Amino acid sequence: MSSNRRKKHRIKKVNSINDCYELYNGVKIPCEGFGTYLIDDEDDAIRAVHTAIRMGYRHIDTASYYQNEESIGHAVNSCGVPREQLFVTGKVWNSDRGYDQTLAAFDKSLKKLGLDYMDLYLIHWPANPKQYREDWITINQKTWKALEKLYSDGLVRAIGVSNFTPKYMEVLMETAKMRPMVDQIEYHPGLMRDETITFCAEQDILIEAWSPLGRGAMLKNETLAKIAKKYHITVAQLCLRWELQKGILPLPKSVKDYRIRENADIFHFDITPEDMQAIDSIERVPAKHNPDTVIF
Repeated sequence: MSSNRRKKHRIKKVNSINDCYELYNGVKIPCEGFGTYLIDDEDDAIRAVHTAIRMGYRHIDTASYYQNEESIGHAVNSCGVPREQLFVTGKVWNSDRGYDQTLAAFDKSLKKLGLDYMDLYLIHWPANPKQYREDWITINQKTWKALEKLYSDGLVRAIGVSNFTPKYMEVLMETAKMRPMVDQIEYHPGLMRDETITFCAEQDILIEAWSPLGRGAMLKNETLAKIAKKYHITVAQLCLRWELQKGILPLPKSVKDYRIRENADIFHFDITPEDMQAIDSIERVPAKHNPDTVIF
């Protein structure tokens, strides 16, 4: 692996939805993204993305597995905001892992999106020993090699992984020319992955949080509700701001206009260190999936 200079991990204070984190290759990524998982109805997807962009979002996250790439692409291309001002993320699905298969899957996704390039492309899930036995390392390394090819060819501006723990990233790095720039994981106040967070901080890999509200479970938490009341905000806003103050990039999703607006309105307050610690200490909830045991 080439030795890109490590930058000391630091938490950047963001003051606007237009503020960006900077990946280690210098690419700037908007600090809050709009998730599109389970928005598979064409009209809903187009309308939701248009609403999000109107509310200030410039970062749109999708994946081939979501089966909405054509709708997301239509929304991006018809929103009225220049393409270079938008940041679009895609992902290669598990059935398309491998070098040639990944390149073909990317080409198919790019055509569906109607774009000339993607800003970020991720491996959606790692191949694991449970499903692939001794082949899991080779499969992950070949898939990563394909992402490096896409990057070197200028078809993506940044590459990364999703749902990878340190053990899966370490095997990539054994043969990689570059380490991942992003790791997108399930992360919220009820699920903090300390080992992955520490590893990524040491490697200058940005953490993105999918399911940043715990699939709605956090909205029912009494401790969070009590803290949110102090700031005159919603629990959703509290969770998203908590993630930003940790230097993590949240990816909230909604099809309701008022919630899209609410999730973008998280830059007018700061959570105190005492309340940050209280949020850190709430009861944990189970992860939706474990990368070591999933077999899809």
